[in-house]
Amino acid sequence: MSPSPRRIYILGSTGSIGRQTLDVVARHPGAFDVVGLAAGTRVTALLEQARDHGVRAVGVTGESAGTELRGGVSGLQTAVGMDEICAQMVSLKPDLVVAAMSGVVGLIPVMAAVSAGLDVALANKEPLVAAGELVTGTAARTGSRLIPVDSEISAVFQCLEGPSRPYLKRVLLTASGGAFRDLSREELARVTPEQALNHPTWNMGPKITVDSATLANKGFEVFELKWLFDLDFSDIEVLIHHQSIIHSLVEFVDGSILAQMSLPDMRFAIQYALTWPERVASDYPRLDLAQVGSLTFGQPDLVKFPCLRLAFDAGKAGRSYPVALNAANEEAVDLFLSRRIGFTTIPELVERALDEHDPADVKSLDTVLAVDADTRKRVRELVKSDRYV
Repeated sequence: MSPSPRRIYILGSTGSIGRQTLDVVARHPGAFDVVGLAAGTRVTALLEQARDHGVRAVGVTGESAGTELRGGVSGLQTAVGMDEICAQMVSLKPDLVVAAMSGVVGLIPVMAAVSAGLDVALANKEPLVAAGELVTGTAARTGSRLIPVDSEISAVFQCLEGPSRPYLKRVLLTASGGAFRDLSREELARVTPEQALNHPTWNMGPKITVDSATLANKGFEVFELKWLFDLDFSDIEVLIHHQSIIHSLVEFVDGSILAQMSLPDMRFAIQYALTWPERVASDYPRLDLAQVGSLTFGQPDLVKFPCLRLAFDAGKAGRSYPVALNAANEEAVDLFLSRRIGFTTIPELVERALDEHDPADVKSLDTVLAVDADTRKRVRELVKSDRYV
């Protein structure tokens, strides 16, 4: 790596990816300089991170958290609200922004970063689901580089490095199958939030853990592939792989297939995003294929888990359908976690929102935010009608 520390700003530092990013940083003293941290409302955790990593600029999105932040510290540069966080991030001119917020709320700071020409390590899927063309088009214009953090997307990124990219035929995107892959439709209807949040392999935040259980998360990764690698949806196939050892595969025109493998530990992909294009030694547990023994593969069940099918449908329909898909899913997951609807009602609400959606061309961030708000309102209205309770 460069002899100078790589200066990074972390959006969503108190979430799962943010914490693991700081763990990677701590394992490589002198390689990174964390110049700023932004979080939602966890002020205590944010200040602990700032103290432990010597960070002088911090921000929170919530107004009440902002009052707590500004009243409880001195000597720190503070930002409250998304506008101030974006201004702080851009003014610090980091070498890399780690976008680790959850949900479409991360779209505004990601757009601010790419508009300023900053490189972005992207863990936040939703900006590419709702506004992939806007984000990648802006990045292409400003020279901002988008580096994937998701393990599956990082796997494709790593497999396609070098001169092989023009010979790509298709991408095989692996999925663990979710925590409830073996349950019947009747059993799925009785799944509780506590069960949905207990992922068997990955340690993630609440929203993405539920998305993993419904396979919506895999559908969102299809959008990441489409926009980051300029693929058609027909070039992407989802493959169930329970062991989560192979993080994705690429097939070339001659029939050769390359895969990227590691233990299911997000720090591998995070570290690669932070150090790219170089590889740096790590001390994370290593993969022992003899101990793993066998790897299995299968097709996803799109009847039992319709969120994946809906993602492909919305992607192929284009225009503002992906915005509606993401907004309906975020609202439905929130309603499920607050026990207002059942687990199988999540895809029902998403499909209903897409069926009713009046599409528009997405030419600006304002259009994305307007469609997002309208869709969320409609989902809430549907639930209030009691049909989905």
